[in-house]
Amino acid sequence: MKKKLILESGEVFHGEGFGTELETAGEVVFNTGMTGYQELISDPSYCGQIVCMTYPLIGNYGINRDDYESIEPAIKGLIVKEVCDLPSNFRTQITLDELFKKKNLSGISGIDTRRLTRILRNSGVVKGKIVNADADENAVAEELKSTVFPTNQVEMVSTKTPYANPGRGFKVVLVDFGSKLGIIRELSQRNCDIIVVSQDTTAEEILLMDPDGIMLSNGPGDPEDNPHALEMIRGLLGKVPIFGICLGHQLIGLACGAKTFKLKFGHRGGNHPVLDLEKNKVSITSQNHGYAVDQESLKDTDLIETHIALNDRTNEGLKHKIYPCFSVQYHPEASPGPEDANYLFDEFIDLMENFKK
Repeated sequence: MKKKLILESGEVFHGEGFGTELETAGEVVFNTGMTGYQELISDPSYCGQIVCMTYPLIGNYGINRDDYESIEPAIKGLIVKEVCDLPSNFRTQITLDELFKKKNLSGISGIDTRRLTRILRNSGVVKGKIVNADADENAVAEELKSTVFPTNQVEMVSTKTPYANPGRGFKVVLVDFGSKLGIIRELSQRNCDIIVVSQDTTAEEILLMDPDGIMLSNGPGDPEDNPHALEMIRGLLGKVPIFGICLGHQLIGLACGAKTFKLKFGHRGGNHPVLDLEKNKVSITSQNHGYAVDQESLKDTDLIETHIALNDRTNEGLKHKIYPCFSVQYHPEASPGPEDANYLFDEFIDLMENFKK
């Protein structure tokens, strides 16, 4: 079936549709990963976004039962140069097209993804819509200009009720702002007794669970759209060790008086070099974020910058001067991507051990 991608700026890309025939609109972003499309599709942090893959062939190892990062995808659509209909891998169960049909998702292939990526790099992320071939291009572009997307993405993807992932080690409360299953896997491998709670859980409710540590997860959208989370973090600082990842990192920054800003086109992929300023060590990291903590705003806070991105020198890590609290902008659990930064989960365990002593 013929489809086209229309951007609010008026550019049109013609291609072939896969998945369902539904039209879908969202913020168009790009990801530079060569693999990991299944994890990407199921990452709640992509809620409300249409993702363009810069690597040309997607779907070549199919879809399997093990690599999901959530049960239900929150992504709005996928853009690829070429979609593979005959995947080859011993774990393959279904094709990418079959997954999109089962999950009622729309994708488009056969477009010039290099040209689209250049547009996004030059002008920044834009609103776009995957539509049928006969759609009125001017009308869709005008419609996109006036479209206001929801700002409650965290509420949309967070768990509605608490649940447990039992273990015999430290009790960790994982605040789910759109958490990937990879975070639970890493904590489980360290035998943590995990309780996953909703994004609107209060500090008082969390402290009643008597946790040894708090994990603030990744998630979608603008961190400033979550003022309730800032109150929760302030109520926990100093009372229990805290580790924040991605959106959790940005929320810690805001809760401690720093500011955040929207990046021009974000960091999305599995090949981002980050410098640990304390260890003078570089890790290749998995990233997926469109916002960052403003480094200048850290001067009047009790936060110390611990990591920076080597591509654009933006902030990638923070540590509190007084309280047991640290965070990183990237994904130490990978899923997908390199596991260079996996050691941060061990540092979280050490932080909880030292706090108990």
